[in-house]
Amino acid sequence: MSTSFSNMNVLAVGASRNIGYLTSIRLLEKGATVTFLLRSPSAFDKDETIQRHVRSGKARLVKGDALKEEDARRAWESAGTVDTLLFTVGGIPGFNITKGFIQDPPNLVTACLLNVLCTMPAYSSQPKIIILSSIGLSPVAHKALPLPMRMLYSTIVQPHKDKLAMERVLAHGAGWTWGLDGATEPEALFIGENWRERPGVPAAGSYTNVLVVRAALLTDGKSLADEQEPKGKSAYRYSEEELKFYTISRADVAHFIVKSLERWDEVKGKRINVGY
Repeated sequence: MSTSFSNMNVLAVGASRNIGYLTSIRLLEKGATVTFLLRSPSAFDKDETIQRHVRSGKARLVKGDALKEEDARRAWESAGTVDTLLFTVGGIPGFNITKGFIQDPPNLVTACLLNVLCTMPAYSSQPKIIILSSIGLSPVAHKALPLPMRMLYSTIVQPHKDKLAMERVLAHGAGWTWGLDGATEPEALFIGENWRERPGVPAAGSYTNVLVVRAALLTDGKSLADEQEPKGKSAYRYSEEELKFYTISRADVAHFIVKSLERWDEVKGKRINVGY
C-alpha cells in the first residue's frame, strides 16, 4: 500500500536545520503539510524553498521553544490533527578540555521531548513518532563501534547521556525492556526526578507507533542514496543489530526517514541503526 504524503500532516520539532530540515523539505516536496516549531522563524526569511511552501499553505511556521511546555502545546494546537511527529532536536556542543563536549542545557534533548510528548493531544489515532538518536550510546552499542569511533565517542559523554535519557523515556512509552544492553537509569540531571509521574508522560507500553533512528557520526554533503537508488543499489546500511558503522550524511538520514514512512509497518516499534 503506497503512502499518501499529500494527506500527511507533520509536526517538526528541531527542524530549523540539518536532518530535521532536510527531512521536512523532502516531505514538503512530496506534498505533505509540515508545521515547524522555531525559536526564530526569521531564519527562513531568505529560504526560498521554505517560503514557496509557506505561500502554498503547506509549510507553517510557529514561533516557540520546545524547552517551554506552553510553546510545545501551542505547536500541537497550531498544527491541527497531526499524524506524524518528527523530533530531531540537537544542540551544538562546546568543548571543555576536562569534560569533553558539553551542551547547555545538559538535558536539552530530553527536556524538549518530554515537553512535546506531555502536551500531545489525545488523538483518536496515535501519530507516528520518529525520533532522531545516535549509535553507540549504551555500553554494548559503544563496544560495537570501530576503535576510532569509540575513542571519539568517549569525548561526547554529556550529549550522549542526554540522548540516552531521551531513549529511556521512549523505552518506557513503547514498553521496551531497559538495560539489556548495559544501559543504567539516567541521572536526574538529564531526566529529572520522578519523571514518570509528570502529567502527560505516556503510560508504560502505550506507544505502538514509534521509530527511533540511531544515526552514525553525521557528516554534511549530498545524499548518496539519491544517486544509488535509481541504479538499484543501497547507499547505506540499517539494522536493529549493532553494526560497525562509521559515518552517514545528514542528507542520507533524511532519505532513510522518508523511506521509513513509506514502509512504516516494517519499522514501527523499532530502534534502527543507520550508517555507511
